[in-house]
Amino acid sequence: MEQDNDISVLVAGSEHEVYVDTILDTIAQAAKVRGTGIARRTHEYLAKKMQEAKAVIALSADGRFAGFSYIETWEQQQYVTTSGLIVHPDFRGLGVAKRIKNLTFSLARTRWPHAKIFSLTSGAAVMKMNTELGYQPVTFADLTDDEAFWRGCEGCVNVDILKRTDRRYCICTAMLFDPTEQLPAKIPESVLARIRHLEELEQD
Repeated sequence: MEQDNDISVLVAGSEHEVYVDTILDTIAQAAKVRGTGIARRTHEYLAKKMQEAKAVIALSADGRFAGFSYIETWEQQQYVTTSGLIVHPDFRGLGVAKRIKNLTFSLARTRWPHAKIFSLTSGAAVMKMNTELGYQPVTFADLTDDEAFWRGCEGCVNVDILKRTDRRYCICTAMLFDPTEQLPAKIPESVLARIRHLEELEQD
């Protein structure tokens, strides 16, 4: 967990499922304001990410939702995405997005150290954060071939562009990180123990 300016940024758990509807509403409102595509996710989908320790949430000292992001894996965990980065309007301009990005990146690197981490984004701020973490711009052909990932673009307002170009490009910029040892944030031991427990359950 990272804490600064009375905002805590931590790996989400099942206790944070009460924030899912607020997260979904914040994402929907941001999509309307920006006029750009944001893949739609369901309540159940985000709740599962929290249960699996594949999400990061930011909360104010008084318990208000401040920000969120989640992790997905593709092709037998050869590829990882940190997706759905959103900061509530009341907490923008405080560096919350960067702290969330750092923790999701570190969580992904810790859990899947050999995976390639990629991002599709149309936001300049996210591109800047990705660049600082070591991502490089790539073509869509460098990303996962997993059809489940690309189906996530179906809810985007720009999906017609993606289809017309045979998935070669769209409004978003593709960025890719090849594994290194640098991690911008430390994962607490309690979270690592929780992850190990989840992985043991998956193997049973």
